[in-house]
Amino acid sequence: MMRKYERSKVFITVMTYPHPSEHYQELVCVAGITESREWVRIYPVDYRYMHHHQKFKKYQWVELVLSMQGYKTDTRKESRRPKLNTLKKLGEPLSTKDSWYERRKIIDPMPHHTLNELEKLYETDRISLGIVKPKRVLDLKISSVDQGWKPRWKTLFSQMRLFGKQKPLHKLPYKFQYVFECDDSQKPHQAMIEDWELGVLFLKERERLGSCEAAAESVRRKYFDEMCRSDKDTRFFMGTRFPYNTWLVIGVFWPPKVKPEFPTLFPL
Repeated sequence: MMRKYERSKVFITVMTYPHPSEHYQELVCVAGITESREWVRIYPVDYRYMHHHQKFKKYQWVELVLSMQGYKTDTRKESRRPKLNTLKKLGEPLSTKDSWYERRKIIDPMPHHTLNELEKLYETDRISLGIVKPKRVLDLKISSVDQGWKPRWKTLFSQMRLFGKQKPLHKLPYKFQYVFECDDSQKPHQAMIEDWELGVLFLKERERLGSCEAAAESVRRKYFDEMCRSDKDTRFFMGTRFPYNTWLVIGVFWPPKVKPEFPTLFPL
């Protein structure tokens, strides 16, 4: 069946940590908001292997041609397959000036949900992207995982190195999970974080400090102590792990809270 495509403008909000791919070396899940204020998931994207002039950043508008359906068997409502050779950047990333005013103009009017609500929306309408505004963020749970890639990926990397095609892709030795409550929580939720920026932070800190444990603590200070501080208006960009109704934190939006005497112009 022929795919239908359309040219779209998308405000990029999410880039997940890369994972290996047999056909693309590695892949990143990208998500954002269209001009008509609809979520889209752009996949597959081999971001680190894209041409330099096409490499976009979070909170930047881009224009590209997207399929009206997802990659292969991905039938989630927001999923789109991109024609990456059509991608062009539209200006610079929006700034954080004036309490993130320019970014908030786009994010604040979007629907915000509890995690329970998102799980129900997935069951009824295949909704698989959304924003959660937690009532309280209780903890950042850090757990050790296997530090090596699975044998199939090690074999793939070896093959790519023979042809000089591979850029080093480091597997994180920990999984990071937010523990949080929503307004309708019966008990705290746990959701794994797959934000690319977390992975980059961990790797930089490991190189600087020479220790995985110290790097993990640096991540905690950034993603819990700072991003979830009481003076931050913290939200989670969340998406499902295909093909399940399992929700992950794929990005964090953490502008400063607006003072009561200066209420937000963009009510939730």
